[in-house]
Amino acid sequence: MLIFENVCKRYPDTGDVLLNVSFHLQPGEMAFLTGHSGAGKSTLFKLTAIIERCSRGQIYFDGQNLNQAREKQIPFLRRKMGLIFQDYRLLNDRTVFDNVALPLAIAGYGHLEVSRRVRAALDKVGLLGKEKKLPLTLSGGEQQRVGIARAVVNKPSIILADEPTGNLDPELSAEIMQLFEKFQQVGVTVLVASHDINLISKMNHRVLTLDHGQLLGD
Repeated sequence: MLIFENVCKRYPDTGDVLLNVSFHLQPGEMAFLTGHSGAGKSTLFKLTAIIERCSRGQIYFDGQNLNQAREKQIPFLRRKMGLIFQDYRLLNDRTVFDNVALPLAIAGYGHLEVSRRVRAALDKVGLLGKEKKLPLTLSGGEQQRVGIARAVVNKPSIILADEPTGNLDPELSAEIMQLFEKFQQVGVTVLVASHDINLISKMNHRVLTLDHGQLLGD
């Protein structure tokens, strides 16, 4: 599903942010990516989502070499990915429905299919009935659930969650992680970046540890 082979990322001003990172995520596997602030977690996610390109090494996603992906192919590859962020990144002037529907609208789905998929996604995250609410009227945990619904509405093969519980209390954080487990149980690959070692230790999943750009533990 996702393979990193000796991946390096170098920036002119800061040098190597990732150095010879190698790992393989199987289809339907859930894993955590952890490490100190600045360890390279967000950079790894950007490379996977082809927001940036690696300097050396190879990245394979769903059988395709991302280094060889052309610009016109990138939107189609990203439709197979569900991206979730710590700061939610919701459109506050749009309803919950419109936020979740955005990836489907971009992909050109018809109105009936959009409505069906949005309601199904909101049902999965426990927000069915709040379609007409604006994001700012929701709690932080609910806003993150909207972000998760938006990420899964396109039925991605992988979920990439970058510090999804960073702004939530321990109880809400545990609930969000349980949601990810539910998606993993139906065959979605899940990679979650988190610095919450206490929470990670309570979950029986693989842990990848980055330290100054190097993968120390797996």
